[in-house]
Amino acid sequence: MSYHGEFHYRSGATKQQLTGIALSQFIMKKTGFRWEDVTVDHLTVEDLDDESFKIFRREAARNNRMIESELNVSNAELLSKLHLMKDGKLKRSAVLLFYSDPQIVQTGSYVKIGKFENGADLQYQDVLEGSLITTADKVIDLIYLKYLKAKITYEHDRRVETYPFAREAVREAVYIAIAHNCYMFGTPIQIRIEDEEMIISNRSILPDGWTAETLMEPHDSIPYNPDIANVFYRMGYIETWGRGIQKICDECRALGAELPQYEVLGNGIRLHFKALQSALIDQSKAPKHQNTDIDGALESAMVLRLIEILREEPNISQEVLGEKLGTTRRVVQKHINALKESGIIVRVGGKRYGHWQIND
Repeated sequence: MSYHGEFHYRSGATKQQLTGIALSQFIMKKTGFRWEDVTVDHLTVEDLDDESFKIFRREAARNNRMIESELNVSNAELLSKLHLMKDGKLKRSAVLLFYSDPQIVQTGSYVKIGKFENGADLQYQDVLEGSLITTADKVIDLIYLKYLKAKITYEHDRRVETYPFAREAVREAVYIAIAHNCYMFGTPIQIRIEDEEMIISNRSILPDGWTAETLMEPHDSIPYNPDIANVFYRMGYIETWGRGIQKICDECRALGAELPQYEVLGNGIRLHFKALQSALIDQSKAPKHQNTDIDGALESAMVLRLIEILREEPNISQEVLGEKLGTTRRVVQKHINALKESGIIVRVGGKRYGHWQIND
């Protein structure tokens, strides 16, 4: 009820004044209208980021979540198909997903990664501030190339790389955090990495009656941001039917690591991953500050995509690499030289019959 400009909620004998996010959440719950549904007046489709659209179309096609005829349309038509426009205007969800600076609609709409030692001792960090799509496209490669080291073993002369945290589990968890984050709080998604543990944190408002235990069990799919979650599903980034945590647990079991644990603190959610002890290596000789040249390169989505392609197709030529990246051979050569100088990739064998090796 409204009284002298104040809003109050009564439950039994208890009366509570509603303000700020609590009031917004109450109104949305009663009306069915969501924060991401609000339209934005000062931006148009032409203002959105071309790279974000390219990534979306690439991933949706690669994961067979949309067919060619659905993707070969104008950006405006694509946004309409994804329910990201209303009355000819962009919704907040569209701006978060496809605009180069989503903080224009809400501060804190970014991902922050930090490497810690001995608790509070921050070694280095990165802040990814692009659209949610470009951020999602590069965040996992950034974590595994810059923040983690793989233990190298050999089985029958075959090189085996084992990371302390299951890559696909971390990927799913990070994408879930981005898709279901409550952006109203203005708090960035935070990924804290220590030798023994990785913690992925985001803000969210769980359905009534849900607890940390509920999240670890089979549960209904009730996305906090249905539009954003739908886009991530179409890209193959998250699952439906509440299956994400099952995939995370399956990947941890396959690695031989402990199952992760959720922690709910008010409107904050943390997912704790414990490191696989047998994959830990001596970090005492690792530099505390990373090479600044490669740090700059890692910020480029193209470089991260290049590394991903080399990982999947180590025999690929630079000409084909350029075609896949939509750029020239000269640009590909520049990035490859930088990666070689930084020791991230190495050419094994000759130019004609050799292959690329990723030194994670």
